[in-house]
This record gives sequence, structure tokens and C-alpha cells, in this order.
Amino acid sequence: MVLITLLGSVGAAVLALVGIRALVAFSAERRRSAAHAADYTAETTTRAFVRADRRFRRTRVGRLIERELALAGIDRRPLALFLIAVAVAVVAAYILWTALAPLLSVFGLAAGVFGLRAFLERAKDRRLQAFILQMPELARVLANATNAGLSIQTAISLAADELAPPAKVELQHVADALRFGTDLESALDTMGERLPSREVAVLVSTMIVCARSGGSLVTSLRDIAETLEERKETRREVRTTLAQSVATGYTVIVLGIGILFLLNALQPGSVRAMTVNPIGQIALLVSAGLFVGGFMMIRRMTRIDV
Repeated sequence: MVLITLLGSVGAAVLALVGIRALVAFSAERRRSAAHAADYTAETTTRAFVRADRRFRRTRVGRLIERELALAGIDRRPLALFLIAVAVAVVAAYILWTALAPLLSVFGLAAGVFGLRAFLERAKDRRLQAFILQMPELARVLANATNAGLSIQTAISLAADELAPPAKVELQHVADALRFGTDLESALDTMGERLPSREVAVLVSTMIVCARSGGSLVTSLRDIAETLEERKETRREVRTTLAQSVATGYTVIVLGIGILFLLNALQPGSVRAMTVNPIGQIALLVSAGLFVGGFMMIRRMTRIDV
């Protein structure tokens, strides 16, 4: 009797272990199937988005956004940025519609367009400023390379290898253009168009003039490097001095929008009533014009070309 009980217990334990093993194998297979299905779904979604982005690039808006992204040095798909701008516009319009007045939702839709433009302009400006900060080092590298007897094309390729982005990317474009038969003047002019700045224009003009007339490129580049180093310090001091004024300009716009929300919170429905009344509409337009005008005046006064 004891032997039969012992054998039964052992058999039950073996069957339990077999069942647990089968259950674990089944769970693992199920997880693999779910992961494979998720990967397949993600891959299908990615391919569909890539096709949609390819079609979007053929449109006028898509080509414009793609060009601006390239100038800003942002590696993003134009369709993704466009969808983000649309989402921001819809959310801003909904907030203004529900919190203030339906008429003001138009400004929410405009916020998406101007927000996208401001983002791209800010990105391009930051890339340009980063390139300008690299220009003293760029001029020194070119001067040392040409002083060592290298050609200007080889010096540009060497600088592209040694410098960090964005100078690396721009010089690589110039080196590739020269490699494929473009003349130096056209390649440098194209870089100057991508980077509209007085410092870049001076560097490009110096290199073109020296290459065309056979002047002392080494001496010119070293003089430019010293001048650019001084200008970099001056630009930094000016930006630090004007930082408070620039912040004041953005505060003016925030105050204009905040006053509308505050007015509507103190007296609910007042902004909606103003949008349907001719006198209120005139008051809103005049107020908006004053705030925008103040912002533009501050921006104009703080925009100094050093």
C-alpha cells in the first residue's frame, strides 16, 4: 500500500512537471507570436508613413518644409513636422474656442503656421550661430593646410574631417561639389546662400578673390581668424546685454494673451460678448495691434548686426 502511494506521488509529480514545462513553452511561443505580430504591425505602419511622407514631399508645402529642414540641419521627416504643427493648431484653436470665444479660434489655427515657421527660423539661426562660432577655427585650419602646400580643395576636405558639425557638414558639401566638377566660386557661393551672414560672406569673398587673383591666402585667412575671434567675443557681449530686452518682447505677447484669459476669468463670457459686438471687435483689434507693434518695435531695437 505504501509502495503504491509512493509510486502515485512520483507519477503525479512527473505529470505536474511535464504540464508546467508544456505551459511555459506555450507561454513563450505566445509571447514570440505577439512580438512578431507587433513588429509586423510596426513595420507596416512605418512603411505606410514613409510612403505618405514621400507623397507629401512632392507637394509645394512638403518641398518647402524639406528645404527649411535641410537649411536648419534637422534630420526629420517633413510630414512628421507638418502633423505636429497641425496638432498644435487644432489644440490652440480648441482652447481659444472653449475658453474665450469661437472667433478667436482663428488665431489658434494661425498659431500652428507661425509656430512652425518660428521653429524653423530659430533652428536655422542657431545653426548659423554655431557655424559662426566655428569660423575662427575653420580659418586657422584652412590657413595651416594651405601654408603646408595643400591645394584649397584638399584644405577644405581636411577641414571637413577635423571640424564638428555644422561646419563639417557644410564643408563636406563644398568638397563634394568640387569633387564632381563644380568650380570653387560656385561651391562657396552656394554655401554662402545656405548661411546668410556677414562673417561667412567675408570668408567666402576672401577665398574666392585669393584663388582668382593668386593673393596670399594664408595671411588673409590668419587675419580673418583673428578678426572673427574678436567679433565672436563682441557678439557674445551684445547678446548678453540685450537678453533682458529680448525677453521683454516675448513677455509683451504673453501678457496680451494672459489679459484676455484674466478678463474672462473675472467676468465669464466678457470676451465672447466683445467678439460679437462691433465696438468690442474694434477694441480687440486695436489692442492686438498695439501688443504686436510693441513686440515688433522691441525686436527691431534689439536686432543689432555686429
